[in-house]
Amino acid sequence: MGHSPATAAHGVTVGHCPGGYGPAAIGLAGRSAAMAALCNYLPKVARSRATVLITGETGTGKERVAQAIHALSPRAAGPFVVVNCGALPDTLVESELFGHARGAFTGAVSAVRGRLAEADGGTLFLDEIGEMNIYAQAKLLRVIETRRVQPLGGGRAFDIDIRVVAATNRELELEVAAQRFRSDLFYRLNVARLVIPPLRDRPEDVAVLADEIIAEFNARDRSTVEAPAPELLQALAAHDWPGNVRELRNLIEAVFIDPPAGRLEFEHLPPAFQSLFARYRCSVPAERSRLIEALERTNWNKAEAAKALNWSRMTLYRKLAKYEVADGGM
Repeated sequence: MGHSPATAAHGVTVGHCPGGYGPAAIGLAGRSAAMAALCNYLPKVARSRATVLITGETGTGKERVAQAIHALSPRAAGPFVVVNCGALPDTLVESELFGHARGAFTGAVSAVRGRLAEADGGTLFLDEIGEMNIYAQAKLLRVIETRRVQPLGGGRAFDIDIRVVAATNRELELEVAAQRFRSDLFYRLNVARLVIPPLRDRPEDVAVLADEIIAEFNARDRSTVEAPAPELLQALAAHDWPGNVRELRNLIEAVFIDPPAGRLEFEHLPPAFQSLFARYRCSVPAERSRLIEALERTNWNKAEAAKALNWSRMTLYRKLAKYEVADGGM
């Protein structure tokens, strides 16, 4: 059965994983319970030999998770080979994966090893596996089961030693039901399941991610941009982020076209982004509503509500007094 770390968050210390791993150590960032659970489960998956299926919306960081699995695995010294199944025409998928013999088809003037052979001794990451055609799925399943590759055009079959990690933004269970994805391949891939929650479901991670991305661009550009101001951070946390972490990264990269020196304020956003986030600049009634909503969502756990709002606990208590909010929202 697959495993969703988002359902295993109870009892997890945010930012600390078995063996001393933390989100930063594995190239991930966040302080939400969902990311802590992912961080806890990921090293265990990495140490295993199981095939892995990573699911999540576009922009959530599926390839980064796959890279972390490889980096924490016994195969870390081997190759990490990426195949974007959604970018390959159906006519080229098999040749790209399995390689081909000379003369296998028009234009095949020499033998080509293929990506499976390139991944020998390491990890093969199949991004957007849901886009692969049914025929190629059948051949991939045979490779996973036999660990042998047969190139197109009758070349000699050979053994390979690979670990397969696949990712998709599709609901593969629905694809199987619609007969667009082979059930046997799905079950073969869905051994270790990692589900990356969308950013809108973990607003407390926005501040951590923003700090990490700003630090990256500061190092790249030798800039001195500081963390977002509280007003801007509240607006960022309130956004639903349909493009997830990639959208946040694009916003911050746009800021670095003309970077401010010092704290990042709302006014430093490019005009198009100011328009997008203007509706989140809180009036008093809106802020009170957000406060009550966060408290209700966290079962009136004030520490968790403060994290969800990207406030300190002292700020939360000041707002409770300011808006005369008692337990229960009265």
